[in-house]
Amino acid sequence: MASIRDVVKALASREGVDAVIVLGRDGLPIDASTGDGLDPDSLAALVPPVVAACSRLGAAASRGDFSVGAIEYGSGKVVLVNLTSDALLAVFVTAGHNIGSLLFDLERHRKVIAALL
Repeated sequence: MASIRDVVKALASREGVDAVIVLGRDGLPIDASTGDGLDPDSLAALVPPVVAACSRLGAAASRGDFSVGAIEYGSGKVVLVNLTSDALLAVFVTAGHNIGSLLFDLERHRKVIAALL
């Protein structure tokens, strides 16, 4: 049976992915794979407030609970996934890479990934 470590490795091996972090809602990494110069502890600490803001926005707009979101920056994208009430997933993708298949796979396998925690 696959482990959360296997999932992190598989996601990290995708073209254009330079960091994958599974983290608790407290901002502490559970498992991570990051490229050179990326600090998983620092990145993980910043994710929960972003997800909390997305959750508040969804509630205010009557859109329901936050599940998956993508944020685009000048040098890449970040995909955030609500796995469980206690865990989140952050996938960092470099600029120029299409995240369509990543979003599809994460949405399709989100419950399976969550069950590994």
